[in-house]
Amino acid sequence: TTVCLTRYGNVMASRGSVIPLFLKQIKEGNPITITDPNMTRFLMSLDEAVELVLFAFEHGNPGDLFVNKAPAGTIGDLAQALKELCKADTEIKIIGTRHGEKLYETLCTREEMVKAEDMGDFYRIPADNRDLNYAQYFSEGEEDVSVIEDYHSHNTEQQDVAGMKKLLSTLPLIRKEVFGEDVVQMPG
Repeated sequence: TTVCLTRYGNVMASRGSVIPLFLKQIKEGNPITITDPNMTRFLMSLDEAVELVLFAFEHGNPGDLFVNKAPAGTIGDLAQALKELCKADTEIKIIGTRHGEKLYETLCTREEMVKAEDMGDFYRIPADNRDLNYAQYFSEGEEDVSVIEDYHSHNTEQQDVAGMKKLLSTLPLIRKEVFGEDVVQMPG
């Protein structure tokens, strides 16, 4: 048995996503309420979440952590993209950041990025399997952690409104609610 982990950001239109809330607000003619238009989040479809898990099954070693390289975008652009897709004249109302809310989300720390293996669409971060005798692991010439950045939603590929509309248009919820298509949706 191999146990490995996956870590990812927001799965678009899933439980906890703001997309269903924004759609509800648009349909009811209410303002779209956002806390901070510059807040960024990773954008991942349910299919991409499944691909990440399957990739981890296929390539994982005990204790590995797999992270999907997902694009990101601002909440302001997300709200605008939904407005445009719905052809709505809805106001976007900024209500202020809630307690504990982050401006961006981090998927890998700089310390993890030092040892991360780039596997195309994913990062693989091997487990730290050292024992408690750390002295044997010190060596000269290790990569300088101070020049490496965390992998977060502010420093990855950013989607603009047009890019967001394209991503959103692939989601079953949007295809059903906005375009009126008869699609089968998984519960979530």
